[in-house]
Amino acid sequence: MSTPSSSPLAIETPVAATRAKNIVAVASGKGGVGKTFFAITLTHALTMRGRRTLLFDGDLGLANVDVQLGLMPNRDLGGVIAGRLTLGQAKTPFAPGGFDVIAGRSGTGSLAALAPSRLALLGSDLAELARSYDDVIMDLGAGVDRMVRQLASHAGRRLVVITSEPTSLTDAYAFIKVTMGDDPKADLRVVVNMAKSTTEGERTYATLLKACENFLRFSPPLAGVVRRDRKVVEVIRTQTPLLSRFPSSEAAEDIRAIAARLSSPVG
Repeated sequence: MSTPSSSPLAIETPVAATRAKNIVAVASGKGGVGKTFFAITLTHALTMRGRRTLLFDGDLGLANVDVQLGLMPNRDLGGVIAGRLTLGQAKTPFAPGGFDVIAGRSGTGSLAALAPSRLALLGSDLAELARSYDDVIMDLGAGVDRMVRQLASHAGRRLVVITSEPTSLTDAYAFIKVTMGDDPKADLRVVVNMAKSTTEGERTYATLLKACENFLRFSPPLAGVVRRDRKVVEVIRTQTPLLSRFPSSEAAEDIRAIAARLSSPVG
């Protein structure tokens, strides 16, 4: 991983947020790291542990949680933004997984260009709705723009999903850097996805950790490693949950282990 640039990132500071300890934001510096699949499977894994769980599609411009689940919801965030629905009314049960989903609306400019005040209100409403659940998993858009950071600020924990690709590491570092600038006390953890092995995943994490310690004086802990698994491609293609179709697969085992650790009480 190359030395990060020392020049400041010209990014607007998010509005102060109402935070809920049981919201877990799933983020990434870049797309293509399996973030949405991980968020879906983590939600399912938590539900299978007997927890009441909500999956919130927070990618306001390129939402695709419903596509990966094979859902065709009648209600989504578009109705909330338009004032036709409350956030609670926008949820859709995903019966095969036993959890609720609040779907986004892919390609809708009105969602992707929300004013900071409206975005803050949406996050506050989500924090209020989170009181009805044990866990809320928020699938964020990739990157470090204002919308992503503003929504993430409502979460008690933030998982940064990375792969071994250099661009993934560089962009994840950027996300961690701006997040720590916004909120030095943020609970940030790293998930290595699509690793060839657990050992290789731990080496990838060590590369990012070294950069964070050297340049940010911060040591984000490792939430877990998810091994590369051919069965993941199959379930995404068929829009079926991994934990239902291939519960004994390596990726399923790894994500269940992460869910078990996240189920521990937050201080």
